[in-house]
Amino acid sequence: MAATGAHDPEPAHVGRLRSEELDLARISAIRRLLWAAFGSGKEGFTEADWEHALGGLHFALESAGEVVAHASVVERELHVDDRPLRAGYVEAVATDPQRQGAGLGSRLMQEVTDHIRERFELGALRTGRHSFYARLGWLTWTGRLYVRTPDGPRRTPEEEGYVMVLPTPTSPPLDLGGSLSCDWRTGDVW
Repeated sequence: MAATGAHDPEPAHVGRLRSEELDLARISAIRRLLWAAFGSGKEGFTEADWEHALGGLHFALESAGEVVAHASVVERELHVDDRPLRAGYVEAVATDPQRQGAGLGSRLMQEVTDHIRERFELGALRTGRHSFYARLGWLTWTGRLYVRTPDGPRRTPEEEGYVMVLPTPTSPPLDLGGSLSCDWRTGDVW
């Protein structure tokens, strides 16, 4: 049975589409949701953030034909210490601000978490809302973080304490106090 909330009179359905399968109407709906949830400007959702959400699988929770929650999972190579792992990296997680607190984001992230556990060696995301993800099995990375650049690894201490990982059945043993590095990209590297 689909979860419904006080602002959600019809059953909600989670659809999954690859970035290349999104039509213009769906892209517009997702973008409106993201900017409504985060705002715009330097501290809000940016075009670089949108670019990071592309190239993977989009999870869109819909109710009454409207996108009310979204997250995407893109593949990235993360290194735990020096071991490369195929990671499902979560981007662009948002719930309609008027529908927050009704369990929609939790329902969506449970599907995202299940997908990552089935298909990747590790899950990862950056957040300031640790308790939301921790109840789904995500763990805070407590060690040092780095970005791999053409000039070698560069520490990203401003991100430390904000990255969470999700062990999967194919994850190696993880030392959460070790080093974790991501590939370089424009905008926020984590």
